[in-house]
Formats: sequence, structure tokens, C-alpha cells
Amino acid sequence: MVDKVFKKTSGNGQLTLYLGKRDYVDHVDSVDPVEGVLKIDPADLGDRKVWIQLACAFRYGREDLDVIGLSFRKDIWIQHIQLYPDAGHKPTLTEMHDTLLKKAGEQGHPFTFNIPTNLPCSVTLQPGPDDKGKACGVDFEVKAYLAQSADDPDEKIDKKDTCRLVIRKIQFAPDNTGSGQKAELCKSFMMSDKPVFLEASLDKEIYYHGDPIPVTVKIKNETTKVVKKIKVTVDQTTDVVLYSADKYTKSVLCEEFGETVEGNATFEKTLPITPLLANNKEKRGLSLDGRLKDEDTNLASTTIIRGGMDKEMLGILVSYKIKVNLMVSGGGLLGGLTASDVTVELPLTLMHPKPKD
Repeated sequence: MVDKVFKKTSGNGQLTLYLGKRDYVDHVDSVDPVEGVLKIDPADLGDRKVWIQLACAFRYGREDLDVIGLSFRKDIWIQHIQLYPDAGHKPTLTEMHDTLLKKAGEQGHPFTFNIPTNLPCSVTLQPGPDDKGKACGVDFEVKAYLAQSADDPDEKIDKKDTCRLVIRKIQFAPDNTGSGQKAELCKSFMMSDKPVFLEASLDKEIYYHGDPIPVTVKIKNETTKVVKKIKVTVDQTTDVVLYSADKYTKSVLCEEFGETVEGNATFEKTLPITPLLANNKEKRGLSLDGRLKDEDTNLASTTIIRGGMDKEMLGILVSYKIKVNLMVSGGGLLGGLTASDVTVELPLTLMHPKPKD
């Protein structure tokens, strides 16, 4: 059942592209095929052919800088199909094709692209307030155009002879998720023969965007010092592996809990946290799930890497970690201890749940 048809017509009116959806799911061992129809008016084509292409590209600069001769777009993967004159592309027709062919009419030409499993998911880097043009990141685009050859760099293709739709490749959390991680630390202080024990744990392996994440914290304080409060942060690390070793970490949540643990006392409590894009709208360069025009999005999902994959093909890798940090009495240095010394880290996986249908 196709709820909505996405349609784009070229400026010259000769090409109209039809897609039944814009989100294509990566199931780890396979990816939803891109099934569409292109309506072609063959009048006035001359010696030009009609091509349809699917490209996965990494955009890492502003388009208006292209005038200085630098390319700010790198194709990770690209495939072309000649649709007119007929060059033998005969996809197996599906219910999606049938629906779109009814919309396109007699001039409709069906096509299918199969996305390889080793390509990245769509990721957008959040632009700053003054940034213009398309955002940096990894995107997928279906483009139809008129040209004598598929990809001759010397052939100039007029903008009015093209039409394009951006699509997204997305992953959902697997059904079978494991138990959560646990991290422990035993920290001794100078001038004290007794330690502080800190343990932090998660109750499951994967959490969904927007859902509270309960972090269970256990403290056994055998010293005479007082734990004044507990600080919990969530960091997002973005590793741009395609064109440079550019790796950076940004905090997407920082909360302090005013829980005190006196000397020679124990403590156990579950502290709920919820990292949200809504609280990080001003942070330039934060990784977000691929954004379609005028649609909202969320923090990027964790990148799931299959064994044996070429990391460079993935363009951008995204990971998260939770840090639990004890703020100990005395302020600043206390017997050689700083607050950051009593810290444990937990890896966090953030994803979308699989839709019920």
C-alpha cells in the first residue's frame, strides 16, 4: 500500500520522477530496493539519452565554494541506468511499480536500484546559525537527466534537464537486544587507606531516541570524605573517516544530581536521563539522522558496523558514551584527587525502534 507518492518534474517538463517512499531500511544483511518510475516525454531529445542514477555522496563543504575549483562533494557509490532509448533495464515489477505506473501513465518507465549493504546510513552534520546551502553529511539522491553519456565530465548538463529527489537510508534497532553494560571503579585517595567504589550500569543494550535512559549508580564510600553530587554526561563522537582522520566529541547531555553520600556509607539509585536534539539545536557539527527538506530529525543513530566492512566506505561513524562522575568534598584538588578522577564510562547505543507494520 503506497500512502503518498513523491514526484519531481524537470524544468523542461520532459522528465517526471515518481517514488513511493523516501526512507529505505538497512536490515544489516540487505537493504530495501529503490523502486521508482520515470515519465519520459521523448519529443525534442535529439541525440541525448535519458539516464536515472542513484548516488551516495559525502558533502563536506558549501556549494558556493565550488566556483574556486574545489569539489566539496565526494561520491562514495554511484550507479547509472539508461532508460531511453531502451537499453534492456527490465526490473521485476512490484506492487510499488504498478501503483507508480498508474500515476505516470503510458510514458512511465520503471526502474529498480539495489543498494549495497556496505554503504553508510544517511547522516547530517548540524549547520551553525549562519551556515548557508546544503548541510554537510552523507546523503542518497535519485536523479534523472538528459545527456549523451552517463558520466562524461566534459559534458555540460543543464539544470532544467534534470530532476532529483533525496532519499534516506536508515537502520532500525534489531529485535533481539542484549543486556546492558556495566562499569566499575575502585578509587583510593592519598592520605587515606580506604577507597570509594563506583558502579554504573544500564539495563539493556539499545535505547530508542527520545526515551528516558535509566542509569543505575551504586556507590560504596569507605572513606571519611563526602560525595557531594553525581554528574552524568552523554557524549557523541563523530568520526569522519572518508577524507581525513577528523574525529571530534560533543556533549549532548550534562546533568547534575544533588545526591550526597556520607563517609562510610552506601548509595544506590537509578538516575533517568534523556539526550535530545531539542536541547542541542545550537551545536554546530553535531551528527543528526539524515534530514529531508522541511522535516524534523533527531540525534544521529549509532553506527552499526558489520564485521569485515571497509570503514572508509561508511563516511561518518557515530558513537555515544555515558560518563558518571562523582564530585567529592573539598573542592578542586583533595589529596591529589580531582572530581574527574572518579569517573566510569558506558557505551550507549541509540536507535529507532522497528515500526510495528
